[in-house]
Amino acid sequence: MNAISVPAPRMVDAPVTMPDAIEADFWNARYWEAVLDHDARMDGIFYYAVLSSGVYCRPSCPSRRPKRENVLFFRERQAAQRAGFRACLRCKPDVDRARDAQAELVERVCRHIEAHLDQPVTLGGLGREVGLSPFHLQRTFKATLGITPRGYADALRLESFQRGVRAGHSVTHSMYDAGYGSSSRLYERAASQLGMTPSRYRKQGAGEHIRYALADSPLGRMLVAATDRGVCAIRFGDSDRELESNLREEFSRGEVERSDSDLAAWVQSILSRIRGAKTEELPLDIRATAFQRLVWEHLRTIPRGAPQSYGEVAKSIGRPKASRAVARACASNPVAIAIPCHRVIRENGEPGGYRWGAERKQKLLELEATGRR
Repeated sequence: MNAISVPAPRMVDAPVTMPDAIEADFWNARYWEAVLDHDARMDGIFYYAVLSSGVYCRPSCPSRRPKRENVLFFRERQAAQRAGFRACLRCKPDVDRARDAQAELVERVCRHIEAHLDQPVTLGGLGREVGLSPFHLQRTFKATLGITPRGYADALRLESFQRGVRAGHSVTHSMYDAGYGSSSRLYERAASQLGMTPSRYRKQGAGEHIRYALADSPLGRMLVAATDRGVCAIRFGDSDRELESNLREEFSRGEVERSDSDLAAWVQSILSRIRGAKTEELPLDIRATAFQRLVWEHLRTIPRGAPQSYGEVAKSIGRPKASRAVARACASNPVAIAIPCHRVIRENGEPGGYRWGAERKQKLLELEATGRR
């Protein structure tokens, strides 16, 4: 692969792609968190490069943190070098150095999984490879990366599949290149990880039929949208025009139509939930990264009237240093109320931010605290 020259220092307005750079949302969020924390445990597991300076570093580099929009991630230093980045003079990522045993173990497991994506991941097999019991291996790996070895392999396969279809390859070609042994293995993960079938993912969602309804709620005007598989959006706003415009913009390649009668039962269920009634969980059709899914599933277990802080959520999902990442996952929640991200507040007890406005969040918390209907 030919080297790519790094552009002159600049601000980038959109995600930058180049060969070998990691694009998956889950890894970008996890690795950025490690950069912010100067996490030495992640040294060797990945490297980050800074577009504005043209250098690449270890996660533990003591240099001033770069702006997020200028950062790319690579799993190997050779990949960063191929992309035209030079080694940082402070952390010297091109020089091997002693690291703690846990970090070296996790790196060995990562590299082994990456080299054998076409093979099943078993704790017994990995344990024999690195000389550890399956229990200790699983616990150590998850404590560092926040995901199990099998989850790591699944995320890598999905990332490879997405990269292939974005490059214009067929679903079948991308599937086998990614290490999926059969189409059933890919399709059984498609609904939860892609939010749509692989073929529709390749078409960027074109052909989706989105129905939506509008209604008054205690929080102002509410829009509920759904596919045939479940609710894909719950939003609040001050005007129907704004809500409809934003929905059509997001699903610009799909067929979007208003259908209040078709969604009446789901709308009433959401309104009942806002007012305090217990209702059945709604079927959802939403896309999520592995980390978002981890956070969102926990949010659905938080009891009404018992909010948790971002730090408490981070600890509950086994990622005690991931408070900022938890906040980002809450902000990206597309189905308010169904996934109750309003129940996550600041450490000092203040409500904090909310995608649909701080006043709406405060009102929801008050309704849940007092039990008003």
